Formats: sequence, structure tokens, C-alpha cells
Amino acid sequence: MQTVRRLEDLREAISAFRAAGERVVLVPTMGALHDGHMALVEAARRAGDRVVVSIFVNPKQFAPNEDLDKYPRREQADSRLLASAGVDVLWMPPVEEVYPEGFATNVSVSGVSDVLDGAHRPGHFDGVATVVTKLFNQVRPDAAVFGEKDWQQLAVIRRMVTDLDMNIEILGVPTQREDDGLALSSRNLYLLPEDRARAVALPRALGAAERAIAEGSDAGAALAQAREMLAAAGFEVDYVTLVDAETLGEPAEGRPLRLLAAARIGGTRLIDNIPVNTNDHG
Repeated sequence: MQTVRRLEDLREAISAFRAAGERVVLVPTMGALHDGHMALVEAARRAGDRVVVSIFVNPKQFAPNEDLDKYPRREQADSRLLASAGVDVLWMPPVEEVYPEGFATNVSVSGVSDVLDGAHRPGHFDGVATVVTKLFNQVRPDAAVFGEKDWQQLAVIRRMVTDLDMNIEILGVPTQREDDGLALSSRNLYLLPEDRARAVALPRALGAAERAIAEGSDAGAALAQAREMLAAAGFEVDYVTLVDAETLGEPAEGRPLRLLAAARIGGTRLIDNIPVNTNDHG
């Protein structure tokens, strides 16, 4: 595996792949890799000839009161994992390589960025859209792989790629979970043992709401019950909501639906989401 930190070296590596006619797939990450990330790498290997993984803790997607400084950084362990998984290039630029002095451009995706996490974390998705645009321009991939755990981020990127005529296939990989159902996340590292034990209420509350809605129960009542389950487990709930899976707007008849939730336990903010399988129930 080639590890590169300078853009000119990255472009040299990518040019060699292009000259050989190889399909390049990008997996953007912020490091602190776990099995969820490795599932993205596996999907990327299936989708192309060469896999590029980026590790960049993007300061532009953290608000001043968020956890940029304590966000876990494990470069050596991450590098070993990626090398053993058959990654071709690890793109690990310093901040000044991505945002040089005088950097003044912001990419903003209206609509899908404005609700849910966009409302609770102002500016977050501008930071995501800006850095992903930069990564796409740096790597010039044929495809890019993202996890469905951050469903809103995936929706933002898909909208951006469509709107800006980026000729990049966006692949979503289903959320990877612990044995008890909790979605894998780098932020799970922050959970104290007692909070980790209670955190399983998040996927369970979503699952109960999904079953109720899919069987025809009133969505508002199902969502209220999910919020009550989370509060009883010690969560502070930001939102539990049912949305159109693509636009994140109001659910509409015949359209794919998604349940999304964000809540804090012990000071750690967790997110999760699941599809509503309205056709799977009698």
C-alpha cells in the first residue's frame, strides 16, 4: 500500500492507474477505523480495480463546541488495517494540504442539508460537501463508497453529485452493527460501559417504530413511543422522525421511507436509521 500526504504524489499514483485503464474507487473516512469502515473497503474492492482510502479529520464539519480535538486519531493502526485489506493508496493529507492559506470556497447543498442534523449542527453539511468535493477533485474516482449509517450525509452527497454533474457513482453500504444491534461508530469509543449497555435502546426503539409503521399503525404514535423508549433509557433525544428516503422531506404515498434518529447518552451523540419495509408485512 502506498501512503501519500502530498497532492502531487497522489496525482502521480492516480495517473498511473488511469494510464492502465483501471477503475478507481474512493472510500473517504476520518480514521479510527472499525468493521463498518472495512465493509466499505470490501465494497470498494468489489466495485473497481484500485481502492483509494482517505483519512482526514475535517475541521470544517465540526462546530466550535464539538469534539474535533478529542476525535480519535489512530494513524498507525488504521494504516495496518488498510494494508492488510488490500488497499492500494492511503491518502492522508495534513490540514494545510486540503485547506491552504487563503482558502475561501464553501460548497452548500440546500434542502437535504437544512433539516435533522443540519438543523442541530449548523454548517456541518457545508463542511462535508466542501471536503468531499475536494476529495473527488483530488482522487478523480470512478466511484465512491459511503456508509448508510449517516443516511443524511449520503443524501447530501448524492444530491451534490447529481446537481454538479460529477460523473461519479455513489455506492451506499448498509450499516454494520454490533451483535446487540448498536450501529458501529467511532464515537462508540466515548461511551462509558454503563452508557454502552443502555445505548442499545437506540436501534431497538427504531425497530419497534418500524414494525408499528409497516403494519399500519399511526406514524406519529409510533415515533412518540420510540422517543419515550429512548428517554427511559437515559437518552436526550434530538430527533426521531420518518422521512422520504431520498429528499428527507415529508413522507409521500408510494415513496421509500426512512426512520432517522439522533440522541445523546452520557454526553455522546449517536445517530442511526433504518428503512421502513412497508411491503414486508401482511
